[in-house]
Amino acid sequence: MWARAHDFSNPCPTKTSGADLDGPSAWDLLTDRTEVIGVNIISQPWNFPDVPKNSPLLRILVVDDEPLIRWSLGQTLNDSGHETVEAVDGADAIRAVSAALTPFDVALVDLRLPDSNDLSLLSRLRRMSPTTQIVLMTAYGTPEVVQGALDLGVFRVVAKPLDMNDLTTLVTDAHAAAR
Repeated sequence: MWARAHDFSNPCPTKTSGADLDGPSAWDLLTDRTEVIGVNIISQPWNFPDVPKNSPLLRILVVDDEPLIRWSLGQTLNDSGHETVEAVDGADAIRAVSAALTPFDVALVDLRLPDSNDLSLLSRLRRMSPTTQIVLMTAYGTPEVVQGALDLGVFRVVAKPLDMNDLTTLVTDAHAAAR
């Protein structure tokens, strides 16, 4: 009898009385979100670039405190066949480099992190892993920051947000420059 009375088309029914009628229901929020996601997936599919045939698969450290940026960088690189390790701040990056059995090929490092907002993290990473090519990502690329990073030996300073279609080429170019 319960199945007959239950509306299976709406798994999150709204309350029909009380003060909760002022805002959208959980079902409304879910269906609105689902429609937006569905449109993005269908109308603008991710176009992950292929790894060039002669490109080695790389070990890449991704350091960014913003979860969505860190995830999208990691996912794009993983989908291109690379291995990634993610770090949420400078201390996490130091731990990852210290714990690595072999050095990372490339490190993508955000300039502004909760525990580091200058070039000191780059300097430390460079001392700890001199063979790792470092790409500095920043939305705050003043000429002084760019020159300071280049003086520390970073491969390139790139502006955020990054174009995900250029990411695989960026890391393979960085790795090739180390040889």
